[in-house]
Amino acid sequence: MMISFVLPVFNEAECLEVFHSELCSALDQHPEYEYELIYVDDGSRDGSGLILEDLAVKDERVRVLSLTRNFGHQAAISAGLDHSRGDATIIMDTDLQDPPPVAFGLIAKWREGWDVVYAQRRIRDEGWFKRASAAVFYRLLSTIAEVEIPRNVGDFRLADRRVVQEIRRFTEHDRFVRGMFAYVGFRQTGVEFDRPARVAGTTSYPLVRMMKLASDGVFAFSTAPLRFVRTVGFVIAGLAFLGAAWVLAGKLFQPESVVPGWTFIVISVLFVGGVQIIMLGVVGSYVGRTYSEAKNRPLYVVRSGSDG
Repeated sequence: MMISFVLPVFNEAECLEVFHSELCSALDQHPEYEYELIYVDDGSRDGSGLILEDLAVKDERVRVLSLTRNFGHQAAISAGLDHSRGDATIIMDTDLQDPPPVAFGLIAKWREGWDVVYAQRRIRDEGWFKRASAAVFYRLLSTIAEVEIPRNVGDFRLADRRVVQEIRRFTEHDRFVRGMFAYVGFRQTGVEFDRPARVAGTTSYPLVRMMKLASDGVFAFSTAPLRFVRTVGFVIAGLAFLGAAWVLAGKLFQPESVVPGWTFIVISVLFVGGVQIIMLGVVGSYVGRTYSEAKNRPLYVVRSGSDG
């Protein structure tokens, strides 16, 4: 059997060689499988591409896909999945926060008959903000998503060839790969692991990219924001009706208690205007994604590729 590893890379020059050495040590303990290691260079600017070319020369199992620019982590994963040839494919990051030995726990579950085996984080050796924001995001997503997306699960997972073939059919550009795996169904289970800190370098997911990924997950797999907008509209309309009724009652029964002035009107206009802008922003997010999909541009562009 062949096991493919899809390994997205973006500015990981400081830890690539260490990662490859650790991965090879894990692979050498299981010679019963054939392996292909698909490194996807997502427009790195720090020399990662040169290191990958050297690894491809030294290790015949290494294949390198070099994208023409940085298309993003999710697009890089998709490029690797499109080029994988294994009976099963494992997606891993190359900063050693996805420990290579855990991959064989995923393989063991796959051999038991599971189609998708995801690595579920038990402990995260990360800052308090990253842990807290991740906990809030996963709780929110599990509440509003229209498919069941496991909590504390990233992209580190194994997928059977049949599942990978189905994932390749997805054409959307604002991708949330872990949600796509949840959407296709099949038999899925998890393997818990403790996630260590990065070996070197800095994360390729700063706050802005984390928020972008979170919004992609919410907007791609839930229409709850649109329903929320509708609910807020009804609530505001109801409050406006009650306010109008209260003012009319004051005019009719206690005209002396009504204070003339513009304060109430100004506050009401500003409040309703602010709510409308928020609503337009939510609706605009969906419209923008529709516009992006309608253009039907390629998800990624490969500059060069090697077969080892």
